[in-house]
Amino acid sequence: MEIKLEQIDECRWLIPKTGAMKVPGLIYSNEKLIKSVRSDQSLVQVANVATLSGIVGHSLAMPDIHWGYGFPIGGVAAFDPDEGIVSPGGVGYDINCGCRLIITLLKEDDLRSRIKNLVSALFRDIPTGVGSTGAIRLTKNEEMKVAVEGASWAVKKGFGTMDDLDRTEDRGTMEGADPSVLSDRAIKRGNDQLGTLGSGNHFLEIQAVEHIYEPETASAFGLFKGQITILIHSGSRGFGHQICDDFLKEMSSFTARHSISLPDRQLACAPIKSPLGKRYLSAMACAANYAWANRQILMHWTGETLLRELAVSPRDLGMRLLYDVCHNIAKQETHAIKGRALKLCVHRKGATRALPPGHPLLPSIYKRVGQPVLIPGDMGTRSYVLAGAEGAVTGSFCSACHGAGRVLSRSQATRLAKGRAINRELEDKGIYVQSRGRSTLKEEMPEAYKDVSQVVQVVHDAGLARKVALLKPLGVIKG
Repeated sequence: MEIKLEQIDECRWLIPKTGAMKVPGLIYSNEKLIKSVRSDQSLVQVANVATLSGIVGHSLAMPDIHWGYGFPIGGVAAFDPDEGIVSPGGVGYDINCGCRLIITLLKEDDLRSRIKNLVSALFRDIPTGVGSTGAIRLTKNEEMKVAVEGASWAVKKGFGTMDDLDRTEDRGTMEGADPSVLSDRAIKRGNDQLGTLGSGNHFLEIQAVEHIYEPETASAFGLFKGQITILIHSGSRGFGHQICDDFLKEMSSFTARHSISLPDRQLACAPIKSPLGKRYLSAMACAANYAWANRQILMHWTGETLLRELAVSPRDLGMRLLYDVCHNIAKQETHAIKGRALKLCVHRKGATRALPPGHPLLPSIYKRVGQPVLIPGDMGTRSYVLAGAEGAVTGSFCSACHGAGRVLSRSQATRLAKGRAINRELEDKGIYVQSRGRSTLKEEMPEAYKDVSQVVQVVHDAGLARKVALLKPLGVIKG
């Protein structure tokens, strides 16, 4: 299926409303990136999402768009709560997969000679890999508390401080979680995976601040040039995966039973206000809370390793959370549509919330400069810290990109990497990597991803978020 694209300006491309589409599609991209977008089926997915009941505004895609399950990764879609639907494919299997950026008082010059040993220590202490289990074994009662309380459960257990919650999206707890709707299988998969990194594109990365674009905002975020930071990328593990799988099956049966016509069966959905839609949102909130607790614990254990390996005091380490953002979620939010404030269910799949300065949901510490937006690159390139900008209010339901975005599938990357030692290639660049899975480094090789600088520049030029700082990788652990 060929999708017609009309260029609006240097950052935006329109898919005109045709056929069953209820709204147009809108792609944030530039001339260079749009070529890779045309090469997969993600544009078809943008058009397919535009056919869903109750969709409002546009079916949106961020510049890191690539093909996903049902919705494209990098997709954003908002739905009217009375007429609209909720779709697990619009959230993804890894519910509340997200990023947490930790800042320290350490400097690159002081740490450079110790990075290799530090990577080895973190790899030893942080559980990684497919099906990895951690030191925490939850009783069913405790797991239910995690599902309802999120990061605050972890803080109460000594994994961090209350200040961390102020620096976490939704303070690390999503309302509406109801563990009674969860399957026994989901509960079983969640009882031993809290405090684990996972596999695939999940990582823990030691970084250094290489460049400051916006000094005033960087100062408000606590960033300075040469500073050591740690970026954690993980989600809800097998717990969230099982919840997604359970409800995809149930919603597939629902759409068949009610003869709901869909352009792609992966868009299985239910009305937001239906009992099934409400149950999914309650289960999804449980997974979101599990993910926030997971990243909170991972941060705590990272700090313990740093203190032990570097033999410094907590005061000298100066470790604290800059921000934690999720990028696979469906949330009830208020947005202005044609001058009217409307409550909408906003699906973000591989997209990050980006609140501008002054937004009422911002914590007081960031009210003046806007929400931190964390954009990781690949293992061999830089990551970015951005801040939400005014253009996101009218242009993207307060959303921005979430990363570089794949250009090669995992199988394509593995074939391209045949005969290469990716870890040695990265080490030649001064980046030390340890990975649990034998195929992970091949699947996640730098060439598998778009140029993150291009992706971020589109978001910046479109006014969705502002560039604040550039972070270079020094050491990485992966599953």
